[in-house]
Amino acid sequence: MSLQKYLRGRNAASVAEGLEAAIREGALRPAEQLPTVRALARELSLSPTTVAAAYRALQRRGVLVAEGRRGTRVSFAPPVPVAAAPPLPARARDLASGNPDPSLLPDLAPALGRVVARLGPPHLYDGAANRPELLELARERFAADGLPTGALAVVSGALDGIERVLAARLRAGDRVAVEDPGFGGVLHLVRALGLTLLPVAVDDEGPLPGALAHALGRGASAFVATPRAQNPTGAALSAARVRELRRVLRAHPDVLLVEDDHAVEVAGAPARTLVARETRHFAIVRSVSKGLGPDLRLGVVSGDPETAARVEGRQMLGLRWVSHLLQRTVVELWRDRAIAAALRRAEETYAERRRALLDALAAHGIEARGATGLNVWVPVPAEAPVLQGLLSAGYAVAPGERYRLQSPPAVRVTTAALPAAQAPAVAAALAACLRPAARASPV
Repeated sequence: MSLQKYLRGRNAASVAEGLEAAIREGALRPAEQLPTVRALARELSLSPTTVAAAYRALQRRGVLVAEGRRGTRVSFAPPVPVAAAPPLPARARDLASGNPDPSLLPDLAPALGRVVARLGPPHLYDGAANRPELLELARERFAADGLPTGALAVVSGALDGIERVLAARLRAGDRVAVEDPGFGGVLHLVRALGLTLLPVAVDDEGPLPGALAHALGRGASAFVATPRAQNPTGAALSAARVRELRRVLRAHPDVLLVEDDHAVEVAGAPARTLVARETRHFAIVRSVSKGLGPDLRLGVVSGDPETAARVEGRQMLGLRWVSHLLQRTVVELWRDRAIAAALRRAEETYAERRRALLDALAAHGIEARGATGLNVWVPVPAEAPVLQGLLSAGYAVAPGERYRLQSPPAVRVTTAALPAAQAPAVAAALAACLRPAARASPV
């Protein structure tokens, strides 16, 4: 398409502003390929140097992503408002969103009712940022899982916590080691902060020690890891892998270690941490969204005193505090034994559904990953034909390129709300998509 409507300036700043406007207004969609620098320069009668500078400026902000010989595209999640994605076809089953099953989330009404009944005086600007009872319960939960409990901060969910931790300790241009494949939200966030991504390959037991050593050797200032329910692969740290990774981290004592323990009660694996006695700077971020509901925008960060203080100090200059109505609601839910029992059942149900799809895929000779969490990661020869084939069969799944840096093609299937009895049909549809590729493969 022509971008002339948006690109009327003659310098790099105006070209960058025009491209951003095109993304906001939907003329350029997330993940859409951009013209090459030379092609756009010819179209606009500008110097390639000017267009290249505009591209670089938007890359530094995470709006565009440079992919070497594959060119430049709009980020999957550019940090600008974009038009909503087209709705799925009416007959398509959504296995792409990554949402928990609404039927397995607890009913918030009783807890909210108890909060309202005991509201008391309103929370004002000069009040304490965090509820003491929330911090006490969070500290007990960290301790019960063998995790550090020194300094705590309350944040608005996992990604908010990760962003605040990275912003507190890093500056634009710093390098961050991230899992590959890894959670797209983290990848896009790191780019939007002006930081550079260094990929660390992952297997079912977590990040590979050699890959982490390589990334740290290239100057990574931080490492963001997911101890369990890794999105998208379902990886979970084993005890042996923890020991291996700690040995690697021991040689880089100044690296900031950030753990995204986003699934907690419904993860499907025990809590483990890479934090060791010698770890200087760390943050373990826990969210309540997967177990209690995404609309409860609350997480707790346990970190070294300096990191936690920086997070809380910066928070006081802007957001100031996470709503005390949310904090009180989470306290009520954490204290409710019936809710705890419901979360255990939800964890078992998610595991059953995940295993059902893995077993159904294995029956077709398809290897997939999903040891924990809410998703199954299926390697494929090429993503687009599988996505299109599955959508034609009535299933929408997520493209793996949202989660990949250098790892091979794959698709992510969210199994959270997929009943086990329906797994064979999904597996059969996926197998049908892969058969033509298998026949076309050289012998």
